[in-house]
Amino acid sequence: MSFQQGLSGLNGASKQLETIGNNIANSNTVGFKSAVTQFSDVYANSLSGTSGLGTAGIGTRVSQIAQQFSQGNVTASNSALDMAINGGGFFRLTNGGAVSYARNGQFQLNKEGYIVSPSGGQLTGFGVDSQGKIVTGNPTELRITTADLPPKFTTEIEAQLNLDSRVTPIAAATAFDAANPATYHNATSATVYDTLGNPHVVQTFYRKIDAPANTWEVYGTCATATPAGSVTAAPAVMTFNSSGALTGVLPAADQISIPLANGAATPLVIDLDFAGTTQFGSSFGVNSLVQDGYASGRLSGFTAGSDGVITGRYTNGKTATLGQVVLANFRNPNGLQPLGNNEWAESAATGEALVGTPDSGSLGLIQSSATEDSNVDLTAELVNMITAQRVFQANAQTIKTQDQILQTLVNLR
Repeated sequence: MSFQQGLSGLNGASKQLETIGNNIANSNTVGFKSAVTQFSDVYANSLSGTSGLGTAGIGTRVSQIAQQFSQGNVTASNSALDMAINGGGFFRLTNGGAVSYARNGQFQLNKEGYIVSPSGGQLTGFGVDSQGKIVTGNPTELRITTADLPPKFTTEIEAQLNLDSRVTPIAAATAFDAANPATYHNATSATVYDTLGNPHVVQTFYRKIDAPANTWEVYGTCATATPAGSVTAAPAVMTFNSSGALTGVLPAADQISIPLANGAATPLVIDLDFAGTTQFGSSFGVNSLVQDGYASGRLSGFTAGSDGVITGRYTNGKTATLGQVVLANFRNPNGLQPLGNNEWAESAATGEALVGTPDSGSLGLIQSSATEDSNVDLTAELVNMITAQRVFQANAQTIKTQDQILQTLVNLR
């Protein structure tokens, strides 16, 4: 009589119940991947190294507990640093130089500004250079800098206007005076910025002159110029054809030069571009007025795109790239070694980590302000638990039956 089969069955059913219990316990754990218990049969070998024909096996054993890396549901959250992977791949984390991998995207900033997991692992990716361009290469720990966005001084104003062809021309000999509306027809203004990010309001004035025909003069003033007043040495001249299209601007490189005395670079030289300006028989209108400068700004928030690029939003209305999250994948994810805290370590069975940006190769997309739920199917686990319980009871019954038979044999006289 052998109790081996029944004992191995009890042990296998017990391990299966442990796996099911762990799955159920982590059904609400973000990024958790369920596991299944896999069994193999056991046969005893003879001295010749082979099992005899017609011999019964001696039971079962647990061959492995395999994790299932299927996609979990994605749930929206209120944290901009929460990230979910929609597809293949793992977040790459470092902690004291040790590299680990996770699907749990519940991240936050630590006191040094690094993006960290709940267990303290630092999220890795590509940083940016001084020009705000992503620097690829070896992934490094991502750090969100809260430094102010440097200002950019204005170098160009692009203006698309319509000048009313019906207005009465002003004699070219009449001196321009910004304080006298009789010396010009229309005016508009734009806010420009110096090298320190200080704003300055530039006003441009437009007047149609009597000769030659279809000719307009452009003047500029800036109240914060030193000295105040006109900031152009001579007016720019725009000419139009009989169809109202702009045919030329003189001088060709029309500029406004603003002398400053506030510590910024002086003068502030700004190119004027009137491409697209027209002279039609309708009211004066500003169709577009764009300048390329801005003041400094403070970080007000950030978000991660589907490609893993983290973009910062600043109080001056501008955005800047702060870094890019990288993902890693393996030829055999089932070979990953569980570390706890929803993290895994690379092993010899996984193959080398394949690191890249989201949505490249076999890597999935990043979904910001969201987390990936556990992939545990609670209904299936409860059914599996009933099955495992029945298997445990059946194996216990085989031991009981063999015990009764053995007792019968002992009692023979």
